[in-house]
Amino acid sequence: MEPTEIAVSRADRTLTVTFDTGAVYTFTAEFLRVNSPSAEVQGHSPEQKQTVAGKKNVGIRDLEAVGHYAVKIIFDDGHDTGLYTWETLADYGQRQEALWAAYLAELAVKGLKRE
Repeated sequence: MEPTEIAVSRADRTLTVTFDTGAVYTFTAEFLRVNSPSAEVQGHSPEQKQTVAGKKNVGIRDLEAVGHYAVKIIFDDGHDTGLYTWETLADYGQRQEALWAAYLAELAVKGLKRE
């Protein structure tokens, strides 16, 4: 599964990925930022995963291709260490609703806010 198109809307703060299977996923920059696959966010084990708060208004500054397998997203808050593989983006697209609900629940439990 590979993307045939990747489009950023700076106005909407979204990234839309169209795959060669016909699947199309639109992600908010906030969703991608708080679920960054970087070690900084994910840690080196599930216990080390960080809850990233305060990213409601984060935007995407730029994208950089990484070989033929991933894209590096450069966010306007300076975060740029996550490599979003095609597999990761497809997985996020399929599980977006569940991942978002889990994130919102984590924020609530920890008393954190999106703003």
